[in-house]
Amino acid sequence: MNNDKALIPDQIIVGEQLYAEAINIILDGAQRELLIFDQDFSHGDFASKQKYELFRQFLNKSPSNQLTIILQDTNFFQNKCPRLLDLLTTYGHKMAVYETNESVKHAKDCFILADDQNYIKRIHIYQARFKYGLNDLASASLLNTRFKELLDATHDVVVISKLGL
Repeated sequence: MNNDKALIPDQIIVGEQLYAEAINIILDGAQRELLIFDQDFSHGDFASKQKYELFRQFLNKSPSNQLTIILQDTNFFQNKCPRLLDLLTTYGHKMAVYETNESVKHAKDCFILADDQNYIKRIHIYQARFKYGLNDLASASLLNTRFKELLDATHDVVVISKLGL
């Protein structure tokens, strides 16, 4: 990461590449739980091999690790993120992907919360302005509460099933 100096926690940062790199920091440091809310995974380089590897490493760290993703629209995830779909097939017992119902489609921010203490929050999906924090229990607690509210507003879960002949 050649832009490390620009990735300073607890400050507003601008830029798509920096956003993707900051996500990597949060994913790489996750030890037991990842909670993700995003519009559709089209921003943040989620379709990349690097993100796939970070998610796979996280899911392999411990049998009890959990990854929960809430998306407002699952089309990009299902059509442009085949590696992540593969993870859902392999780790469906510790990974879940939900789609929100209409009541929260107006939300335009997105965030990742790791282990109830580290986070990244994109302020608006259409602007690459974000903030991330490490060991920030107060902000993480607010995001955890918000995630639970968003989870209550989901209507569908993405299910991958292997069909055999």
